[in-house]
Amino acid sequence: MSDNEAVLTEQRGRVLLITLNRPDAMNAINGALSAGLWAAIERLDADDGLTAGVLTGNGRGFCSGMDLKAFSRGEDIGPMMTFIQQGAQKPLIGAIEGFALAGGLELALTCDLLVAAKGAKVGIPEVNVGLFAAGGGLLRLPSRVGYGKAMEMAITGDPITADDAAEFGLVTRLVEPGSAVDAAMDLAERVARNAPLAVAASKQLIKATQGATEEEFWALQQPLQMSVFTSEDAKEGPRAFAEKRAPEWTGR
Repeated sequence: MSDNEAVLTEQRGRVLLITLNRPDAMNAINGALSAGLWAAIERLDADDGLTAGVLTGNGRGFCSGMDLKAFSRGEDIGPMMTFIQQGAQKPLIGAIEGFALAGGLELALTCDLLVAAKGAKVGIPEVNVGLFAAGGGLLRLPSRVGYGKAMEMAITGDPITADDAAEFGLVTRLVEPGSAVDAAMDLAERVARNAPLAVAASKQLIKATQGATEEEFWALQQPLQMSVFTSEDAKEGPRAFAEKRAPEWTGR
């Protein structure tokens, strides 16, 4: 497999399907996968014809975390860390089959919504090998599963099943094995029926204002409201409603 095949992309309507494609290595993160993933996210955010993305893994699971052999060779995973820290501007839905472990779960936690197959395992087992989850897992897990469960997962290293993750709220849709991508695509296509700028602004505000005061919320919303409410799509929506037709969004 060449480096440029480590991550595959496929546009389906207004949704970009992004597939981690190192199945023989359980989609472990190396330099090529890191670069390919960030390139796919940049494409998603830059293309006005795209509203949402789905991130999944080829083969037995989503992602097993860092490729330690690649790490020992000094391969650059900076783009992956950029993704983990910044995320995507547009909604990104993770589709998990099999497992999402260590850095793999941290990639999943960078997504906005997670769809997972029953029985899939998710966890941050780094403490088992003398490390800790340094890719955002310790920051994001408490808000997704609660303080107690996040602490337990972090200091025992024990994974939980997608079934348990759904009960805690980490997984929003639990599906039969083999159907995670289809379910995630259905969800993304539902998102993509809405105005792209409005969707992206809604995502940004929810993420940016967790724990914020009301005053901080209104301050953050004001510039977004100006740009969204004066957009071409803001004119197209009411016009399509009045004409009893589906809107034709441009993302502008």
